[in-house]
Amino acid sequence: MTETQSRKPSLLVAKGMFGAMRGAERDLIRNLPALTKYFDVTIATLESSKELKQCCTENAIQLLKPEIPWQKPTGTFSTIWNTDLKNSTRAWKGIAGLNDVLTSTDAVHLISGDGSFGLIQLVPKKTPFHLHMLEPHRGLYEDILHLGVDGKPKRNLAFTKIALSKARRDDQKVISAFLKRPKSRISGNSSYSAGRIQSVYSCDAGFIHPSVDFSEFPPEVTEEENQAWLEFDELPDPPWVTTIGLAGWVKGSWETVSMLEGSGFGLVLVGGGIPEEVEDLRKHANARGVKLWTPPRLSSLQLTALMRRSVAIVSMAHGEPFGLTPIEAFAVGTPALCVDEGGFQDTIEDRVNGRLLPRDDPMAWQEALNEAQDAELKTKWAAAGKEKITKLDLSPDAHARRIFEVFQELNNS
Repeated sequence: MTETQSRKPSLLVAKGMFGAMRGAERDLIRNLPALTKYFDVTIATLESSKELKQCCTENAIQLLKPEIPWQKPTGTFSTIWNTDLKNSTRAWKGIAGLNDVLTSTDAVHLISGDGSFGLIQLVPKKTPFHLHMLEPHRGLYEDILHLGVDGKPKRNLAFTKIALSKARRDDQKVISAFLKRPKSRISGNSSYSAGRIQSVYSCDAGFIHPSVDFSEFPPEVTEEENQAWLEFDELPDPPWVTTIGLAGWVKGSWETVSMLEGSGFGLVLVGGGIPEEVEDLRKHANARGVKLWTPPRLSSLQLTALMRRSVAIVSMAHGEPFGLTPIEAFAVGTPALCVDEGGFQDTIEDRVNGRLLPRDDPMAWQEALNEAQDAELKTKWAAAGKEKITKLDLSPDAHARRIFEVFQELNNS
């Protein structure tokens, strides 16, 4: 597979679900146009989104999806018996035209997530296959996904671990079978997530970072962005900071509210969450004297407008595999203040382009919030942040090129 071929190699890109439109989904859609420079791309999913449909229409990418979007099985029985694996495989089989693409495509690029692993057994063994595993299934291997928004266990953790034994065995079998393919590779999305993959599955794993597009997150405000800002039905009371991610203990939502107590800052939470947990978080914020604003689902322009107008983008997430938040903050020139853990360490250099902070030191966070309001420091960090994006080569084209190189290496192995 070479760039000089008269015919671009065909690539099936697949991901289980796009409906949530969180970081992983936004990143994949951002990279699809760049992938078309290297491949003849088809994308398949069990649940599409309006953003994915628009991207495919604008870039003449074939989109394969079921007539009725797949829904992940829920409930205790489904979780314990891991019914979503077989259920999603049946759903993939039911997509019109997918089998023809699977038998003819030159390569498959699968992004992990709900429903994704059900496709693996349908891909012919001879086909070069790249699995972009953003992180191992944390609910199977870590207790933290079984804590409520306040950090308290939702149920007995020892019982939960035992109850998930079958699902863990199934997960290990799927990855073991994948790795036995003659031309297969697993990548994380950061050095941290690659390390987690190696630890959980006892296998080699490299990593391919996500990307940021300056046309989506421009350094300077645009008229379209100003218009998007005016579209909000309500606006937060300044000053505020923004955190991005589904409300939950794993995303550090509760701790972020606690950290802001007495600071005078409000908190904008982008990402929503389980209604009961969002309400618990709101009660916690009220008790701490922190104004909490939870906007509805945002367009890309609205997100950019919100980030640019925030004093800082903050995250106290636990074990974040990469975190798009810092590089998107770099792009718009807003300070990124993140916990000194996980994938944040790949992009943030403390006091150079943002802050990496100890989780349990509220005074350090208060100091960082004050620094984020310093115009000179903000300008310095913004410039260094953009330099970091350039140094890591985090453009969509670079991301697509790295995927192309993975398949070159697989074909030459």
